[in-house]
Amino acid sequence: MPNDVCKKPIGIFYGTDGGNTEKVVEQIAEELREYVDVKIFDVAKASRNDLRRYENLIFASPTYGEGDLQSDWEDFLPKLSANDVAGKTIAFVGLGDQDGYGETFGEGISHIYQKLAHRAIVVGKTSTDDYQFEWSKSVVRGKFIGLMIDEVNQDDQTEDRIAEWVEDIVYKFN
Repeated sequence: MPNDVCKKPIGIFYGTDGGNTEKVVEQIAEELREYVDVKIFDVAKASRNDLRRYENLIFASPTYGEGDLQSDWEDFLPKLSANDVAGKTIAFVGLGDQDGYGETFGEGISHIYQKLAHRAIVVGKTSTDDYQFEWSKSVVRGKFIGLMIDEVNQDDQTEDRIAEWVEDIVYKFN
């Protein structure tokens, strides 16, 4: 293991209804475990204290309806404040359907980003190249706020996107 890979464990917090986000998070964790300890938390069962134990965090959420946050995240996010992640290194993973919801593609994760990112060190922004969508609040300064996955239309690209993203972020965590 190279010396500049993060040494502190990573906590991954996700919400899911249909299971795609859980599957993606498990793939991310599998890739990360080659470098560092990882623990996965379903926000439906997680606590604020679970989150506070980690210096390195990944937040993952699908998008529902017209850019809505997943329901378990709707319950969990109000319990958090930007102070809970102040000074920590965080990354985001969003899922969406760029063909069916091209005007709000992947916006579910933007709700978490808007509440928490301003006090943390955000890593893992990705290019919008190779996506076909009209608009997204998950694009800031021309890049996605994190890894964006479309399991509906581009599931054949998920594995490669995860591998490239993990290779990028693992060196940026503490």
